[in-house]
Amino acid sequence: MKEISWQDFDQVELRVGTIVEVEDFPEARTPAYKIKVDFGPTIGIKKSSAQITDLYSKEDLKGRQIVGVVNFPPKQIGPFRSECLITGFYQEDRSVVLAVPERKVTNGAKLG
Repeated sequence: MKEISWQDFDQVELRVGTIVEVEDFPEARTPAYKIKVDFGPTIGIKKSSAQITDLYSKEDLKGRQIVGVVNFPPKQIGPFRSECLITGFYQEDRSVVLAVPERKVTNGAKLG
């Protein structure tokens, strides 16, 4: 594992947001959703593609708070432009468990 500096870590904008919209993403090679996340008034709403269909339904996700990286450059995924990375942990079967705050947090709050 490569070590990073505190300055490297400080550059990663890990923010809390609330999922406001979830759609199927049938064009994705691996099953995924197209998700819109509200990261508060300063950052606004960002889109992401997330391969989290194994453990979460669209209904489970709407209104849920997540932790996302909001300062990656946009990434083109087929016909969709992803603007943030929703974080989670891979299990042995490759399903993803979302990284979420333990309690409700203000949208846009930074992990620190």
